[in-house]
Amino acid sequence: MSTLPATKGTHTLLLRYLTELALHPLRTKAITTATLCFLQEVVGSNLAGTPARQLSKDHSPVVRALAKAHVDTKAIKMALYGFLVSAPLSHFLVGALQRAFAGKTSAGAKIAQIVANSLLISPIQTSAYLASMAVINGARSVDEVIKTVKAGFFSVIRISWVVSPLSLTIAQNFVPIDLWVPFFNTIQFVLGTYFNMRVKQLRMAQIKKEKQERDRRE
Repeated sequence: MSTLPATKGTHTLLLRYLTELALHPLRTKAITTATLCFLQEVVGSNLAGTPARQLSKDHSPVVRALAKAHVDTKAIKMALYGFLVSAPLSHFLVGALQRAFAGKTSAGAKIAQIVANSLLISPIQTSAYLASMAVINGARSVDEVIKTVKAGFFSVIRISWVVSPLSLTIAQNFVPIDLWVPFFNTIQFVLGTYFNMRVKQLRMAQIKKEKQERDRRE
């Protein structure tokens, strides 16, 4: 009996979201992506077991609670990346792709759309992502940003070439085009949170290994 009101409420929220998406597409996507990027950083840090920043007792209980939950400067920077970089870039690139293939439902058109997404859109998004992560993680020069992009490009693009065609194929065949944005946002959030967690776990393992090696030498 209690399922019906919950389902109705969820349906109403989805309709309101889709209405905002239709009326204010860029603004809605920017707010959504910023929120999801923020949550990716916070949830990924907690799942990875990253040590929280220790604060003195002089800070208020609210500030200490936020630090313990990993609501920190990096999470805010990730939100800014989502709002200012990821969402606008995706809005214009994916919008151009959808317009180019609007009304084309043949198997050949669907394959061409997947190829165009993989060879044109994914490399641009990957480069923008890596450049932004370099800046967020402390890069201070153009050379440092370029080195980061070159070092991580093929590792990230290979994953994109697997995930993007698969998710786009599912969207083409089973998801109404009005629901493409929340569908792809859900996939990106799950994958982004997982990769965020794994990167942090690997980084902590590397730090632990280096500490053990230093202790043995001493």
